[in-house]
Parts: sequence; C-alpha cells; structure tokens
Amino acid sequence: MQSEAKEPEEDSVWEEPPSVLWGLDPMFNAFNRLYVKDILQMRESCQVSGIYFYNSHPIFKVDVLGTVVYKREREDFFCYGVDDGTGVINSLCWKDEQWRDQGDPATSGARSFGSSARGDFNPANELKKLRQAQHSSSHLEIGELLRVRGPVKTSRQQREIMASTYYKVSDPVMAVQISWMMEVPQLYRQCYDKPFHLDSSAQNPNIQGGSASYLLGRATRILKDFLKEKEVTRFRPYDVQDLLQPLVSRQPQKTASEQEPEAGPSSGPPTSFKQLRELLQKSLQILQDEGLVFRKVKSQDEVYHVTEQDKDLLMAIRDILREDCRREKYAEKGCHILHVLSSVRQRYSRNVSKAALELVLKALECNSDIISTSDSHYTIL
Repeated sequence: MQSEAKEPEEDSVWEEPPSVLWGLDPMFNAFNRLYVKDILQMRESCQVSGIYFYNSHPIFKVDVLGTVVYKREREDFFCYGVDDGTGVINSLCWKDEQWRDQGDPATSGARSFGSSARGDFNPANELKKLRQAQHSSSHLEIGELLRVRGPVKTSRQQREIMASTYYKVSDPVMAVQISWMMEVPQLYRQCYDKPFHLDSSAQNPNIQGGSASYLLGRATRILKDFLKEKEVTRFRPYDVQDLLQPLVSRQPQKTASEQEPEAGPSSGPPTSFKQLRELLQKSLQILQDEGLVFRKVKSQDEVYHVTEQDKDLLMAIRDILREDCRREKYAEKGCHILHVLSSVRQRYSRNVSKAALELVLKALECNSDIISTSDSHYTIL
C-alpha cells in the first residue's frame, strides 16, 4: 500500500505542468535510471505524446540495466526483453548499417587473421578485429546482461525503449550489477521521489499564457478517466462538476485591483463558480467533438450519453447494417459510413456525430459483429 502513496499519477486531479516549463526540470534531458516497473506505470502526457511523468517529473529518456529474457531478430533490428528484477520491458535495438551491408565481421575477419598472427601489424586486420568486438557486444543471447539507453515509446498499447545506445555488459563477479543496485536507490531518494516544484512566478497563469489550455486538458483527462473507470452510461453536468472543483480552487485568486466592478447588488454567482462552469462546458464540448459523448435530445435537461456504453445506439447501428446489407445495392461492398450516419440520425438521434459513429463502428468491429469491407464501408457478419 505504501507504493500507491508514491504515485501521484494515480491522482485524478494531479497537475501536469505546461510543456513550456518542462525544460526547467534537469531530469527532462537526462537518461533516468528508473526501475522497469516505474517505466511501465508512468502516466503519459496529455499535451505531448511520448512524454511521461514520474512524480511530476517530465521524462522521455531512460537508462536500464537488466538480463535478456527474450530475443527476436529482424533484418533491421533486435528486440530484447530486458528484466531488471522489477519488470520486463521490450528494447528495440537497431543494427548497424555496415553490418547489414558487409555481413558478420566475425566470419569476414577470420580469413585474414592468420597473417596478423605472424607478427605483422596490419591496420586493416586490426580494424576488422575492432568491428568484430563491436559486433559481439551488440549481439546478445538470453541470460546475458544488457545496458540500454533511449527514449520511451508506446507502440500497440505497450511500452518499449527505442535504443539510442546499447551494449552487452561483461560482469563475471556481478560488480556492475551491485554498483547499479546501490546507485539507483540513492537517485530515487535524492531526485526521482522528490516532486518537481515550480516557483510562484512560473505557476502564475497571468505570466504563463498557456495555463488555460493545459488546465482544460487536465479537466478533459479527468472526465475521460471517470467515464472509463465507472463505466457510466449517461450523466448530467452536475454529476461530474465536483470532479473539476479542485482544479479551479488551485488557481490563484485575483487581487482587489483586478476584480471586475460589480454591476449591482446581485452581480451573479462567484467568480470561482463561473470558472468551474465554463471549464466544465468546454471540457464537455471537447468530449462531444471527439465523439466520446453525445446528447440524444437537446433540451433544458442536459443529459449526455456515453457513446461506447449506449447499448441502444449499438443495437440501432447493427440493425441498420443488417437490413441495408441485404439490399442488392449494398450486398457486395457494404454500407458507406455516411449512409450509416444518415440512417442513425433518422432512426435514433439527430445529434449523433460522425466521430461518435466511428467509435461505435470500431467497437463493433473489435467484437466481430461487423467488418470493414473497404475504406469507410461496413457490412454485418
């Protein structure tokens, strides 16, 4: 349970600093010696893909030492599974171009090794032996020790390291591993586990013009996480309004000279409530634009339906494809997405957007209920 307290990424209202301030953290441009477990659990930035956060530190490059437990070779690269004792992560290691063009230097250099063994110094042979040593240090087998450095990427929902430097570590008496195991906990205590704090001038949104955009990004992320975790089917704005309250309460209050003049004895709700309401409306609009939610009926009672959880919408789309694909016009190629969209708006709701329809079609295809026959055409299975 103590490990959960050290992971601020799990907090739904965790503040992600704006991207213009990431360079102030020395960890941003460093190769960080993080445990594989922490690399796999880091939260990805909602502002820039490929940037991750550990304890509010922006990170995109890591340095890992571990044992090879998995190996896959392709024409251009090796894929090693590296285990440091806390977890396993894939490392994508590109082959050197000269090795691909010239072949294995271990076999090509063996022909001329005999002449240098007689005592004659041959620069060409020495260069081949150097290349052979480089080649052997980058070709590892299962059970050998690998050190890899490079940026972290997410491919097919799986974290991996795109190696910029990698080599086999010779450690017969485990001196390197012992030294590593003593240094990494110190780095955690002195650097990684200490949150990245900005001074008041950097945190002031009046100074940093990008504050509103990253605040909106965090609000949208909170709503997305809430809808995914709770599997909500429908909601009203006041059901999720309290989730965004901590974001508004953390904003610095205006001074007396910056307050807007009151229009009269009843000047309306407090400024913080206006900010909360505005933030909520903008966040909900983003969710609608992305197709995650929609309003089936536009009325004073604002009810938002979660697209992927709306069983009636999924059933309506399946029925449309089942009926229309029987017609000769759509029997071979299937129904175009715009045709499906038009039918859904006529039968179910005029407020279903194309983005929402694409999400539902993708979900149905993943469940093998439908299949895409060509670009933007779908048919029932």
